[in-house]
Amino acid sequence: MPNINDLKKISDFEWQLPSSYREDMQIPVHIFASKELLTLALIDKAIDQAINAASLPGMLGQIAVMPDVHQGYGFPIGGVGAACMENGVISPGGIGYDINCGVRLLASKIKKNHAQNQLSSLARTINRICPSGLGNKQGVVVSEFDLEAICSLGARWALKNGLADPLDIDRTEDMGFIRYADISFVSARARERGKSQLGTLGSGNHFIEVDYVMRVFDKKVADLMGLFEDCLVVQIHSGSRGFGHQVCTDYVRDLQNLSQKYKIKIPDRELVCAPIQSKEGQAYLAAMRAAANYAFVNRQVIAQRVREAFAEIFYSDSDNGYLKQVYDIAHNIGKVESHKIDGVQREVCVHRKGATRAFAPNSPGLSKEYQKIGQPVLIPGSMGTQSWVLMGPDKNNEIAFASCAHGAGRKMSRTQAKKSIHGQTLRNQLLDDGIYVEAGSLSGLAEEAPNAYKDVSLVIESVVAAGLARKVASLRPLIVIKG
Repeated sequence: MPNINDLKKISDFEWQLPSSYREDMQIPVHIFASKELLTLALIDKAIDQAINAASLPGMLGQIAVMPDVHQGYGFPIGGVGAACMENGVISPGGIGYDINCGVRLLASKIKKNHAQNQLSSLARTINRICPSGLGNKQGVVVSEFDLEAICSLGARWALKNGLADPLDIDRTEDMGFIRYADISFVSARARERGKSQLGTLGSGNHFIEVDYVMRVFDKKVADLMGLFEDCLVVQIHSGSRGFGHQVCTDYVRDLQNLSQKYKIKIPDRELVCAPIQSKEGQAYLAAMRAAANYAFVNRQVIAQRVREAFAEIFYSDSDNGYLKQVYDIAHNIGKVESHKIDGVQREVCVHRKGATRAFAPNSPGLSKEYQKIGQPVLIPGSMGTQSWVLMGPDKNNEIAFASCAHGAGRKMSRTQAKKSIHGQTLRNQLLDDGIYVEAGSLSGLAEEAPNAYKDVSLVIESVVAAGLARKVASLRPLIVIKG
C-alpha cells in the first residue's frame, strides 16, 4: 500500500504515483485531491485498486483518481481509465454493478417560503408515487417487446410513449441514448428483472431529494439552466436497477476464465476483463449499453412521477411548479470517446466508475444550448448536506479524460455506519434541521448518514482548484426520500 511519500506532489490538489512504483504498472496514477482528502484515500484499498487498473493491458495516459475516491469492486469508485480501442481491454469492474447509475436534476420556480407549509405533504406524496427499496417490483411493467425498445432507443422510447418532453432528451447526456446496444447479449434472468423495475428508485445510496437553490455563483449560466436562488429543485439518483446488476454479475462470471485464453495477467480477480475487440468484449459492451439505455429511461420515468407529485401538491401553481430538466448524467459507464493523450488524439474506451463526464464548451455530444457553456456536472452531497451544480471547465482536462467527481465519497463502510449511527436519532436530527425524511428502513437510513461520507465542500474545492469543473450553484435539502 503506497503512502504519501511515494507520491510526487504536482500542486496542492494534484499528486502522481509513477509507473515505476510497481513493475507491472503500464501507466502512472494521477490523483486529484487536497492533502486532507488524499490522506483519507490512502486509508482503504482505493489507491491499490487504481494501481491494479494501471497494470491492465492497453491502458493509456494515466489512471485518474477523483477526490471522492473510495474502495470499490476491483476498480476504485472515483476512478477513470482509458483503454486503447485496438489493444486495450474492457472490465466490468471498471464500470460497476449499477451500470449508468447517475443523477438527474429538475428545477422549478416555486420559492422555498411559498412551499414551506406543504413540504410534509410533498414528501409523503413523492414517497407514495415513486416506488423504492431493495428489489422493489412496483415499477412500470413492460413487455419483452418494450424492454427491447427501451434498451435500443433509450430515452427516445420515453418520449415516444409520452413519458418525456423534448427538452428532457436535449438535456440528457448523449440525449439519453447510447448506440450499438444489443439486448440479445443480455441474459434471460436480467431481462426478467428489468421488466418489473422500470421507474423504481432502489435502495442503498439512491435517493430523491427536494432541495432549494441556496446560492448562485454564475448567474448567466444558472439562468440558462433554469436555476434561481431560493427556488425548489429535485435531484434523482438511481441507475439500471436489477437489470444492470444482473448484466454485470453475468459478465464478471463469464469473463473469469479468459485470462489464459488471451494471456492477460490481472492482479485481482475482481478486475476480470476481455480485449475490447474480442467477441467477449464486444458482447459485454453491447449488454452494458443496453443497461445504460435502460437506466436513462428509469430516471426519466421517476422524473415524470415526481412531476405528478408536484402537480398534485402545487396544482394552483402549475407554471412555476413545472419541473424543467436541467441535466441527467451517468457516473458508472464505459464510453468510446476521442481524447488527446500524450499529445496524440486517440479513440479510447473511457471507464468512468463513480466519476462524471465534464466536457468543456464546444465538445461533441453536447446539446446546442450547452455547447456554449459546457456540460453541467451534478455532485450530490451526503444526505442532509449541500449538493453542487458545476459545469465543465473552459478547456477539457486531458489528464482526467474530461472527467470530474460524482459525490462526497464514503469514508465509512455501511456496516461501520450502522454500528455507530442510530437511524431514528439521525431522522430526528434531520427533522430538527428542517429536512423531511421518508425512508424504507432506519438501518438503511443510518448507512447513508452524513458522517459516513467525506465533506463534499472539500471535494468541490479540489475539483475546482484542479480545473476539472467550475461552480454554478449550491443546493440545500428540504426533503429526502430513501429506499
